[in-house]
Amino acid sequence: MLKRVFAAPDPGRLRLRAATRAVLGIGLAVALCGLAGHSLVAAVTGGLAALLALFTVTDPTVRGQAVTTALLPAAGLPVLALAAVLHDHPAARDAAFLAVAGAGVYARRWGPRGHALGVFAFMSYFVTQFLGTVPAQLPELYAAVLLSLATAAAVRFGAWCYERRLPPPPTVPAPGDGTGLRRVTTRQAVQATAGAGFALLVGQMLSDERWYWAVGATWWIFVNTTSRGETLVRGFRRFLGTLIGIGAGALVAVPLHGAPVPSAVLIAACVFGIFYAAPVSYTWMMLAVTVMASLLYGLLGMLDAGLLALRLLETGVGMAGAVLAVLFVLPITTDATTNGWIGRALHSVHASAAAAAARLAGDEQADPTPHIRDLEALLARVRLSLAPLVHPLNPLRVRKRRALRVMELLDACAAEARALALVAADADASHDVRLTVACWRVEAAVRALTQAAPTGGGAPGAAAAADPAADRPEPAAARPVPREADAAAEQAAEHPALRHLKALEQALVGLEDPLQRPVRLQPLAHP
Repeated sequence: MLKRVFAAPDPGRLRLRAATRAVLGIGLAVALCGLAGHSLVAAVTGGLAALLALFTVTDPTVRGQAVTTALLPAAGLPVLALAAVLHDHPAARDAAFLAVAGAGVYARRWGPRGHALGVFAFMSYFVTQFLGTVPAQLPELYAAVLLSLATAAAVRFGAWCYERRLPPPPTVPAPGDGTGLRRVTTRQAVQATAGAGFALLVGQMLSDERWYWAVGATWWIFVNTTSRGETLVRGFRRFLGTLIGIGAGALVAVPLHGAPVPSAVLIAACVFGIFYAAPVSYTWMMLAVTVMASLLYGLLGMLDAGLLALRLLETGVGMAGAVLAVLFVLPITTDATTNGWIGRALHSVHASAAAAAARLAGDEQADPTPHIRDLEALLARVRLSLAPLVHPLNPLRVRKRRALRVMELLDACAAEARALALVAADADASHDVRLTVACWRVEAAVRALTQAAPTGGGAPGAAAAADPAADRPEPAAARPVPREADAAAEQAAEHPALRHLKALEQALVGLEDPLQRPVRLQPLAHP
């Protein structure tokens, strides 16, 4: 766990920048709320709004991020009002909470913007339970939220918009195709609602006042997951992070007794930890979240050891709700989901190789770089999807070894694709007929892997995801490779790009066994 956070690579210091900017933006928002004369409850609400604006808005372009940030009040303020109005009507309050939870997950079908708006709406309802908001407080809370969002936006898009100097990150498509219950987001919305309903009922048996912790735990376990395996691993990591955070909170927050200055400093450190750890370790992020929540309860004068123990119990209930939902309510299998992501990654491998070969053949418009970026993003999704299979607690050793082998070979494909792109970028590189032949073979290997992909039940749209080019005309790569070209290849000196294409092809052929798909292709002979 320590290594994953402190030894994880941080290219361009992006995690460090994001975490530092978050501390500045949220700290400034809370300070302005205080200067405006808002109460502590309003300042906490505003600080949470600023945190969500900086954390959940992940559109690929700066312009898109600004639009999504501007839309957050439209998603959050009506929900804030609804929750406050229903505060004294438990049955209606609970039903509305479950509806907001389901809608928040369903909104993921609209990509990063839908995800951000769904999270903001859910957390707006959640914070009213956390703070016990009543209708009389709404004007002050509205003012604090709007002020905080404006402050966070000014810091993110004005004072420190480092993203303007970076190439736009690749956009990974929202999970799943199809309609109705065949769509992954629809299934997960049903699962999240069912799991949250279980958590709400059991959570209220444990506590009439803090039951919402269980609902929140269930809901957040579903965020950024697709299959039941991903959800189970995320639930375990959430519980583990909460458990460690409870211990840290007992050591740090309880002795402070709500002292404002040290609590504020430690909350800032927790905010930094949330943003810095989130991309690499969900467990560490949850540790920071739990310690921050303990400090906030200390500032509100409600913290004691019993409250921390109750939070752990409610988190366990939330985890149980998520586990039951993904196992018994419209389950989405890990294998079929992984097949879809692997298929997309393989097509990016082929696209980058084809673009590099075209560039070497003299096409100056061909550029493998965008395909490399897409491949990196897709490999991150493959790693997330394979996480349940490679988890230390997974008892299925054969499947674990196979998953590790798949990831190793895909990483090898990515390394060769990157090296090939560098060769293609060399203006002095000359065209070689063998490059076209080798690219045909790479494309044939990709098609052999993806066309035979199983479409097993449980992952709607997996077949379409595995072969998005299935409806295109059959490419030239499907034609048999001319023997004369192979003979010429054996008689000539090896082109540097050909070496990477051979290695790429061999890695693709090696995927036959762990993916359990036939690859009807012999490796290229080395001259």
